[in-house]
Amino acid sequence: MTTLLDRTSFGAAANLVCRECGATYALGPGNACEQCFGPLEIGYDDSRLAQVTRDSIEAGPRTMWRYGGLLPVSPVVDLQVGCTRLVRADNLARELGMNSLWVKDDSGNPTHSFKDRVVAVAASAARTLGFSVLSCASTGNLANAVAAAAARAGMRSVVFIPHDLEAGKVVTTAVYGGTLVAVEGNYDDVNRLCAEVSGEQDDWAFVNVNVRPFYAEGSKTVGYEIAEQLGWRLPSQVVVPVASGALLTKVDKAWREFSSLGLVEPSPYRVFGAQATGCSPVSAAFKAGHDVVAPVRPSTIAKSLAIGNPADGIYALDVVRRTGGAIADVSDDQIVEGIRLLARTEGIFAETAGGVTVATLRALLASGQLDPAEETVILNTGDGLKTLDAVAPVAKPTATIAPSLAAFRAAGVA
Repeated sequence: MTTLLDRTSFGAAANLVCRECGATYALGPGNACEQCFGPLEIGYDDSRLAQVTRDSIEAGPRTMWRYGGLLPVSPVVDLQVGCTRLVRADNLARELGMNSLWVKDDSGNPTHSFKDRVVAVAASAARTLGFSVLSCASTGNLANAVAAAAARAGMRSVVFIPHDLEAGKVVTTAVYGGTLVAVEGNYDDVNRLCAEVSGEQDDWAFVNVNVRPFYAEGSKTVGYEIAEQLGWRLPSQVVVPVASGALLTKVDKAWREFSSLGLVEPSPYRVFGAQATGCSPVSAAFKAGHDVVAPVRPSTIAKSLAIGNPADGIYALDVVRRTGGAIADVSDDQIVEGIRLLARTEGIFAETAGGVTVATLRALLASGQLDPAEETVILNTGDGLKTLDAVAPVAKPTATIAPSLAAFRAAGVA
């Protein structure tokens, strides 16, 4: 790896900062503070951030890199990620009794999930830092994104997944030709193994381990896009699926940045988190009023959210409480119904994480925690074609008939 860094490749990024004690470190690989073992994040040069304007963003490419002035690295690896659609969901809003509802649909990214955003930043940082191998621990979507980005960049990929991952996500990782390792255990077992392997493989960039501070910043672009697509303003409420908790915290960070830079008029908003009951450690902590998130063993069809020991769980709690939101969880049956509801009303086929978000939206409305009169955005983070098994038992032909008019009439489908 290179040790002398070209600072121009890191834009407005100035250093790494501990989220707990505030200790600073030079830009480079690393994710834990040497003083207190707290997580590291990117620190920015405020004078460089202040140069970003609406005009400069609008003049940028029709990708997430239009916000490059607010990201920690230049786009060395570019799969044309981002600028996904924000869909006005009037049919779903009507069914749920809401005034204004939008779906931020990230299934339109190159590997059909929001993970393309974080990998775009992580892969660019890895290449800039001199790594030659791109790696990760993944519940599926990240595996797809890492394998694709590595192929595009001409890098080797080594991806680690739980052995019981959905078949669709295994195929859509292996097809890119990298090394795919199935580990006999859940995601947390895989993640622990990757932390150990990263200590032995100096030339490997684990996107969610040793370059995690860069990786996490890619999620901010979801928040940036929502604000720009709404006409440079913030919605009143947002519902975000929670796995590690990083996406929720970064949407909030994006809106705080836009507000402080004068890119949007500062306005209050509430952030809500969505989890599957079979893996709901952050929701459980919120309900109990705890500041610590106790690890759990996942058991849910929403495997992309099945992280039993979420790295950013406590920070997600902080955001939700500070903004006056909540975190709730829903059963597997409710998740399936959420997928079907979004598909039936808006023609959007979400993966299980999207079903979690829709079902949680409905639950939050029923409990009175979310205001149906306020403008709300919900996030669909992946394509339903990745998790067909979840809905296959209930998504079948209405009728199977002989090829005759008589059979058609007898079926009663007219």
